[in-house]
Amino acid sequence: MLPIAVLVSGSGSNLQAIVDASRADPDFGAEVAVVISDRPGVRALQRAEAAGIPAAVVAWADHPGREAFTGAVCDTAEHHGARALILAGFMRILAPEAVARFPLRIINTHPALLPAFPGAHAIPQALAHGVKVTGVTIHFVDEEVDHGPIIVQRPVPVLPGDDEPALQARIQAEEHRLYPAVVKAFATGRLTVDGRQVRWEGGPP
Repeated sequence: MLPIAVLVSGSGSNLQAIVDASRADPDFGAEVAVVISDRPGVRALQRAEAAGIPAAVVAWADHPGREAFTGAVCDTAEHHGARALILAGFMRILAPEAVARFPLRIINTHPALLPAFPGAHAIPQALAHGVKVTGVTIHFVDEEVDHGPIIVQRPVPVLPGDDEPALQARIQAEEHRLYPAVVKAFATGRLTVDGRQVRWEGGPP
């Protein structure tokens, strides 16, 4: 069983999807060892408490810079025995130390079809650009922002009259289906990385 740390900043809906999947599937291969938030008081911490999962706040404001913050996040994850970091709505960019300490063991979900619309404002940017299709990208994290090897992508149509909340809701629904499947594949050794190519044993969901 692979112990993982789930990093959060907000409501924790992807955290909940991963927790529910891990507890419903005896072959899931991973368990959430700790939930780490960069902010106190967020809904994700309440979800962790309700599930009986240890939680910790590593507040951005308590650290002098990205390097110190990243070191504290990694230290906290390792203290709880985590061997991988799963970023689930985590709104901070980690310093390269995280990749050095967890090489090809950090996974992120992004609400766009990378390399389109990287960064924190992917959904409003997609709407402003007038694209007809956006989606979800789940990828390994490297030293650059929203850049690491792509594990899986799923398209989500942009419908006439969409606003940001409507499009975000459909993207999140796809994330909630896809992210637990990716975590299971990773935990059970079904993902192989060759450069920028990620191969699934048995194929993606």
